[in-house]
Amino acid sequence: MLGRGSEQAVLDRVLADVRSGTSRVLVVRGEAGVGKSALLDYATGAAADVRILRAMGVQSEMELAFAALHQLCAPLLDHLPRIPEPQRRALATVFGVAPGPAPDRFMVGLAVLSLLSDLADEQPVLVVVDDAQWLDTATAQTLGFVARRLGAEAAGLLFGAREVGVELHGLPELVVDGLPADDARALLGSTVEFLLDEPIRERIVAETGGNPLALLELPRGLTANELAAGFGLLGGQGLPGRIEQSFLRQADTLPAPTRRLLLVAAAEPIGDPVLVRRAADQLGIDAAFAEIDGLLSLGERVTFRHPLVRSALYGSASAAERRAVHLALAGATDATTDPDRRAWHLAAAADGPDEEVALELERSADRAQGRGGFAAAAAFLQRAVALTREPGRRTERALAGAHASLQAGAFGTAWALLATAEAGRLDDLGQARIDLLRAEAAFAQQRGRDAPGLLLRAARTFEPLDVRLARDTYLDAWSAALFAGRLAGVGLREVSLAAREAPQPETQPRSSDVLLDGFSLLFAEGRARGVPLLKQAATQFGGAEVTTEEVLRWGWLATAAAATAWDFEACRAAALRQVQTARGAGALAVLAVGVNVLAQVLALAGEFADAISLRAEADAVREATGTNIAPYGALVLAALQGPPNDALTLADETIAIATAGGQGTAAQYARWAKSVVLNALGRHDEALPWATLASEDTPELFVSSWALSEQVEAAVRSGRPEEAAGALARLQEKTRDTAERWGLGLEARARAQLTEGAAAESAYREAIEQLTGTRLRPDLARAHLLYGEWLRRQTRRGEARAELRTAHDAFTAIGMHAFAERARRELQATGETIRKRSTAPSSGGDLTPQERQIALLVRDGLSNPEVGARLFLSPRTVEWHLRKIFDKLSITSRRQLRDALPAGGSYDRPVNA
Repeated sequence: MLGRGSEQAVLDRVLADVRSGTSRVLVVRGEAGVGKSALLDYATGAAADVRILRAMGVQSEMELAFAALHQLCAPLLDHLPRIPEPQRRALATVFGVAPGPAPDRFMVGLAVLSLLSDLADEQPVLVVVDDAQWLDTATAQTLGFVARRLGAEAAGLLFGAREVGVELHGLPELVVDGLPADDARALLGSTVEFLLDEPIRERIVAETGGNPLALLELPRGLTANELAAGFGLLGGQGLPGRIEQSFLRQADTLPAPTRRLLLVAAAEPIGDPVLVRRAADQLGIDAAFAEIDGLLSLGERVTFRHPLVRSALYGSASAAERRAVHLALAGATDATTDPDRRAWHLAAAADGPDEEVALELERSADRAQGRGGFAAAAAFLQRAVALTREPGRRTERALAGAHASLQAGAFGTAWALLATAEAGRLDDLGQARIDLLRAEAAFAQQRGRDAPGLLLRAARTFEPLDVRLARDTYLDAWSAALFAGRLAGVGLREVSLAAREAPQPETQPRSSDVLLDGFSLLFAEGRARGVPLLKQAATQFGGAEVTTEEVLRWGWLATAAAATAWDFEACRAAALRQVQTARGAGALAVLAVGVNVLAQVLALAGEFADAISLRAEADAVREATGTNIAPYGALVLAALQGPPNDALTLADETIAIATAGGQGTAAQYARWAKSVVLNALGRHDEALPWATLASEDTPELFVSSWALSEQVEAAVRSGRPEEAAGALARLQEKTRDTAERWGLGLEARARAQLTEGAAAESAYREAIEQLTGTRLRPDLARAHLLYGEWLRRQTRRGEARAELRTAHDAFTAIGMHAFAERARRELQATGETIRKRSTAPSSGGDLTPQERQIALLVRDGLSNPEVGARLFLSPRTVEWHLRKIFDKLSITSRRQLRDALPAGGSYDRPVNA
């Protein structure tokens, strides 16, 4: 700890905060040997009253899924019954305690967060992870997730790392540099037993940069003459390499059997002394290793003096020496209790293609995937590919490895394995699978313009090989084209026409088959043919008969079908079913889309409090998963609620980002949102071009229909009746064959604005009648507003006041502030004075979106653990937020939330409620 006073003070503050109930996260970062481990040891030594959980990244274990997480959580398995069931199930699967499908990695992270929170309720907890740069991917992702979601727990996370990977990027850091010159001279003087010339001493201090381990270790074994020559004569390698050379000099003085024993220990990542001894016996090594010249010590685990000792010993060994040691370790490892490490050792021992070992690696990959360790599965398969001689098996394993890499988000590995697969002999099915994986990679990385064409090509190739897979791929291509919109290289029309020619299902059509046929007919033969099937599919997706797999994969697409068919109830039911299913399954990537869709539906119904709650959940899911989803729900909510400037800013930002990323439908949403806001403000000349752009962009889709309604209003008010008539005619084409009140109401409202006299009044009344009794309160209020404005222009002031007052009251109750202000101005023009209302939220005080969501969920009966599971927070953090919420609302109990917050939350009841 020489010269580390400031670093110790930082760690002392971390511990003080943890003891006081405030979570802290800190990455102690610096080069090898700079003293990170010593600082972590200082922290654990100063935390006698804190429960310590420790783990260490091991370079040779980076490919084993959740290896380091096992170190941390194995002692905590008795706490599993105390966390929510989906999280308990995820951890039990990861640790092999119980069978089950591969858990979502974010659900695993949430489970670890809950475990730490539960422990912290009993005693402050400090998690210490050294050599974090060598954590396996699954553990690094889990701990990075936990570090970002810690809130009000008495828990701290300390990481020691040379470099910070993407999983820990952005966390608070303590950068540890070399010692100041005076301290470095003092440390060097304590190591060297003879007097150094000042120039040589200064050169050593300068070349080591004050690195404590270098100052301690480099002089070992060097004579005064060697030291006098200066460290620059030791070679051109960097400082870690020089330190490793120092360790090797020490090892070279040992007997050959002892050096070989050190190599066995270096190749065995667990540090199990029994396993090391067993492997040594197989190699005929008879050497004691209670402590080997300060390089290695034996306690409950075999421990090297520093990780660089391990890397130096392993790296300096010949390939033949390493293979022999790994073969012995494989023989010493139990094939029943630890088959994956055994397979890894066998792979390291192989000196050429070996089908038996490749098969073992393939089995390990299957086990890793079953635990959710997709990165580990990819690593096993990548090694299996290298050991496979037969071209067909090699290609098959490369494809499987590419698929696992995609699931892990390791796109670089996926592309490399796909290239390996393409280099082999491929039949049509193999080529189609490569096309499909390339398309999935493009879609996962960026929901943009490239994926539709790749998926379409794969679907066409699958047609003569696997009809069901072909149809599923066509529907995926349609989904990708919908995200890309007009920016797609291959658009919805081309995908639809190709799918229309595809073979029909060989068995009873699934709901997804009906969905595909409906969309294909919509573009190929028009609404009259496509809409009935879309309505049927949407209704099925909102019910219980559709499989979970179909709901998770295409549920959001069923809401698009319902909106196209003007069936709002089916749209709502399908959106709710997907969100509930995704939550139950822990499918967070699906949930990121689902909550966006459901937030749109609720906003269109004027259920703004619930839509705000879902917007916060969408933000939480997106932050937790990194899913690249445009803010569709936020756009609809902002368009109707405002504030106007914020809504316009969000729309402009979305247009820029979506256009650059090839997400055309997001840009179309944003243009529609701008037209709504500008119409609300009475800036109809400005609204018209945005509405026109949105209506002409993919005109077959529901967003175009919404935009046509805005285009009619903007064009009429801008004195452009011909343009308004054209938009009305297009809207009527989309509503001609529907019996749904949503479409009929919007058509009547638009038609009323282009007619005169009794016909206009009849159309306005028709619009109000159609929309009355539906959930579409914003559209109904707008019908009253337009009718009232028309009545005022007809100088029928009394009747106008009644309609405008109805509109104003509805807008105010819903929270549509810009439209409420427009109605207030119109009322004022009739001679009635209404006080201008504040544009603050109708209730909830100054709650943040996250606080509002927590309050609504608690109000509707969810417990703190259930709220935490929904929002990726610990129960303790939920309780901390609740205390703030109570203060802001001036209440003291959960029961009082029902009176303090607006009615709502019904969206979260079961579909058939």
